[in-house]
Amino acid sequence: MPGSESRMIQRPDWHTYFLEIAQLVSSRSTCIRRAVGAVITKDNRILATGYNGSPENISHCEEAGCLRKELGIPSGERHEICRGLHAEQNAIIQAAVYGVSVKDAKMFVTFQPCVVCAKMIINAKIGEVVFAGEYPDSLAMNLLQEAGVKMTRESIYKEGKCE
Repeated sequence: MPGSESRMIQRPDWHTYFLEIAQLVSSRSTCIRRAVGAVITKDNRILATGYNGSPENISHCEEAGCLRKELGIPSGERHEICRGLHAEQNAIIQAAVYGVSVKDAKMFVTFQPCVVCAKMIINAKIGEVVFAGEYPDSLAMNLLQEAGVKMTRESIYKEGKCE
């Protein structure tokens, strides 16, 4: 039959697939320092997504300014003075708003979670976090490990593309 030639389909594995979706989700970020995206899945189905930025109906950082940047606060420190929420927080909140349980789910995030997000992940009973980029917060990793949350670092891009 004409046009029925077989073609080789290269489907990404699940981790790559969801990390690339998290990367796309990060493009909605309103943070002027770092764009982060998160995707929560269960049984290879998306439950919720989140990106970092200001809460609803609050001025975005590009309009209001970044106090952490103005004060020269290094990455990974003094989260409490940031006007935004992290991607992981927004994904967990989105699931809660719509009544979706994230117990035993996987979270795919473009960067390793901070300690605040780690504590939320632990109490939300998310079973695994797959992340691409590193984040300077060893306490977060220690807490996640102690709580039994599986942590997997994966590269977002294969074949020599940068992460």
